[in-house]
Amino acid sequence: MFKSRISLQTALPAKIFLSTAVITMFTWTVSSKVYSQEYTQKSNSVAATQRDEELSNLAQQVHQQVNKYRASVDLAPLKLNTQISNQAQIHSQNMAQQKVEFGHQGFDSRIEALKNNIAYSRAAENVAYNQGYGDPASEAVKGWIKSEGHRQNMVGNYNLTGIGVAKNQQGEYYFTQIFILE
Repeated sequence: MFKSRISLQTALPAKIFLSTAVITMFTWTVSSKVYSQEYTQKSNSVAATQRDEELSNLAQQVHQQVNKYRASVDLAPLKLNTQISNQAQIHSQNMAQQKVEFGHQGFDSRIEALKNNIAYSRAAENVAYNQGYGDPASEAVKGWIKSEGHRQNMVGNYNLTGIGVAKNQQGEYYFTQIFILE
């Protein structure tokens, strides 16, 4: 807190001027801090929105490319399901944040979380991560097509899917796609 001593012998107009100057300086300092905080919050909000849009677009690209591949082998497209995507997103975020190792850890729990809302008879999952590619979604799908097990999931007897994509501070993209036969 700012303390000021004004001599009792100082003229009244000078005392008023000095007091006003102190109050103005204090007000300006407080309002500058508030403005700075608001600006930072708005900047962070814009960056988060742009990141969310990017990740959502990547998930849509994966969905389109997987369905394009399924069509190339005369299979029906997979319908994107929000609840399944939410589970896939959680897993991708956990891998990106290194809360779980890259892989299928917790798959049974993800599927179990869906059973109250989706009656299913089969489920499978593909995961991928990459970094440094101009089109990370295409790289993930190409990798799945080259892998026998992942490709089998892509062309398996499923009708629903959910896709989650996360990116960490190192620029690594993590993809999870869950397949469900309802």
